Amino acid sequence: MRYSAYHWGIYQIEETDRGPVLKGFERDPEPTKIGLDQLEPQVKRLRIARPSIRRSWLEKGPGSAPHLRGREPFIEVKWEQALDLAAGELARIRDRYGNSSIFGGSYGWSSAGRFHHAQSQVHRFLNCLGGYVRHVDTYSMAAGRVVMPHIVDSVERLHGEHTSWDVMAAHTRLFVTFGGIPAKNSFVSSGGATEHILRDGLYRMKEANVRFVNIGPVSDNMETGGPVEWIQIRPNTDAALMLAMTYILVTEKLADEGFLSKYCVGYEKLCDYLLGRHDGVPKNPVWAEHITGVPAARIENLAREIASTRTMLNVAYSLQRAENGEQPFFALVALAAAAGQIGLPGGGFGIGYGSFNSIGSQQPAIKGPTLPQGENAVRDFIPVARVADMLLKPGEQFTYDGKTYTYQDIKLIYWAGGNPYHHHQDINRLRRAWEKPDTILVHEQYWTPTAKLADIVFPATIPLEREDISFASRERYLVAMSKVSEPFEQSRDDYAIFSALAERLNIVESYTEGRDARAWIEHLYAECSERVRADGIELPGFDQFWSEGLVDLGEYRRSAILLEAFRKDPDDNPLPTPSGKIELFSERIDSFKLEDCPGHPIWLEPKEWLGAEIAEKFPFHLISDQPDRKLHSQLDHASFSTDGKHDGRECVAINKMDAAMLGIADGDAVELFNDRGRCLATAVVSDNVMPSVVRLSTGSWFDPFDKDELDKQGNPNVLTQDVPASGLSGGCAAHSCLVSVKRYKGNPAASRAHELPPFIR
Repeated sequence: MRYSAYHWGIYQIEETDRGPVLKGFERDPEPTKIGLDQLEPQVKRLRIARPSIRRSWLEKGPGSAPHLRGREPFIEVKWEQALDLAAGELARIRDRYGNSSIFGGSYGWSSAGRFHHAQSQVHRFLNCLGGYVRHVDTYSMAAGRVVMPHIVDSVERLHGEHTSWDVMAAHTRLFVTFGGIPAKNSFVSSGGATEHILRDGLYRMKEANVRFVNIGPVSDNMETGGPVEWIQIRPNTDAALMLAMTYILVTEKLADEGFLSKYCVGYEKLCDYLLGRHDGVPKNPVWAEHITGVPAARIENLAREIASTRTMLNVAYSLQRAENGEQPFFALVALAAAAGQIGLPGGGFGIGYGSFNSIGSQQPAIKGPTLPQGENAVRDFIPVARVADMLLKPGEQFTYDGKTYTYQDIKLIYWAGGNPYHHHQDINRLRRAWEKPDTILVHEQYWTPTAKLADIVFPATIPLEREDISFASRERYLVAMSKVSEPFEQSRDDYAIFSALAERLNIVESYTEGRDARAWIEHLYAECSERVRADGIELPGFDQFWSEGLVDLGEYRRSAILLEAFRKDPDDNPLPTPSGKIELFSERIDSFKLEDCPGHPIWLEPKEWLGAEIAEKFPFHLISDQPDRKLHSQLDHASFSTDGKHDGRECVAINKMDAAMLGIADGDAVELFNDRGRCLATAVVSDNVMPSVVRLSTGSWFDPFDKDELDKQGNPNVLTQDVPASGLSGGCAAHSCLVSVKRYKGNPAASRAHELPPFIR
């Protein structure tokens, strides 16, 4: 059996008279259908065939007519010419402006393969060139990732020991989740999901009579096979609800004083805030009801239920992708600490169950094959979601994790892997920022919006056209990814492209280290084998691995309990916080003097939420969650994705009372708009979203290429605001977004997102 892998699963390769066909992995209890159609003609028709250069850039040089990016034809050229031009431009920018004028963006889930991972490849190449401005954190997790080390531990280490599903089935009696546990997110892991475990985990908990409470603005993001209580809450107000429940534990003497004293610091200062000793406002359930819309009586009773039974508290990633996004994570830890169950089997808290497949796995957290990226000589960086700020505000300062930095003047963007015109917020603002650099260089497989808005486009292979190794921490299998088909037309893998550029720039020895792609794969496997041996894991030799196609690590499974060792002996197992304990008040955060992120969890009113004055103008809160038929925007043009659209548009869920008020019926074309942008979608009238909330999933390719600048496919990021979550993290605030909705009159023009760009032959 031959295999390949993507982030959403393992594929078995079946040879037929028509050629290779992809099948779901037979050992996976719930294989996804995403990507099974990627060898079909509908997908191939948008492949990039040859190196292509924007006309003005080719004819007049770098920096020419940047406003025409995405609006003028490309000219296909020979590889040698494209490589010469790209290498010459890289040398010009480096020599004239310095390496701090080069941004290596490349944010995205480009390949499950650990060698042909575009982000690693471009960063390694640019480091060999002398460095580049990098990004830190992710759009998925920025606010939470920055705040958690101050109060407990890094998100990466916490994920490595999250309580496993088997432990929760045996010990948890109440599971309370803020933001649901969306199964569609658990289809993936960052290095490849190999055995999908979420559904089985939740169903086993249901069979063990665990009671589930889902708190959020939508109800269909948690499937247990049994009943789930849905508590509707206004978006962006979860921190207020958590604080009010903590207030009940404190005032009704239900808080675990012994745990708080032994394992936490700062409890007294948190109590000062909860009891209103400084501002005169007790953070009680009546206060929280006014903010959240959740009845005070239900808040009180839920707090008592949490204290009286073994409870796991979970928070979805989505809650911190908002203004003041640090606060729900901070408040969740405070609530769990007051309940006193952290470190006990089935109790405590979780960060992101359901956010990707491996959270809750019994597999050990080990480091798989990893391509070394080298040292970056440039110290400058940005929080990942501040790309447009960097381009529009060179020389201005920004804060990150208590320090002040400066945006550099970027002259060249090198992007390989990912689609910023999917994951960035306020895409119309990004387009304006995109006109600032002299040159935008892109490796792409398909004519995505990012490719159409570039100056030089190199056609890249897809994972099925190359060999590689797939592995993700806490996943069961290590996968030998076979080459399934030959490269499309003139496409080359990223390593070959960067090697050719490295030759022209006299850095080929440091970049390749004398290895071809197969030699690198064998080298990375050997390094991984040596590394995991220290963890008691024995991998077979490379030839056996490659012949068999899989390494099954199932024998190394173990149950996990988050922070169990810390609870058993906090002196021998201190947390990496200044105190070694859980910090309910962080003196370090407090010393940063940030109004939007003080030293303890707090309710802060966002600028855009249903309680703001602007809600009178834009009365709907937009939820822009992840899609269920693709990963981010990958393969948006594939049949599995397009079959989920309606009339070529993404579907927007709207509550039936709101729909009746607006005269909207199922299947109607609707326009969503605010001061940032406009997009079309197809209405789905639903009881699964609460009133005054609409849900439009991300992933549709940006389609603004007509004069009216109306996105016709339904990309919600033409509406979301491009502001930092706070001065602590600079993370994205996509889920703090208000819009208006109206029925679209007339016949909407067809989307052009899945068309090839114009060419001059």
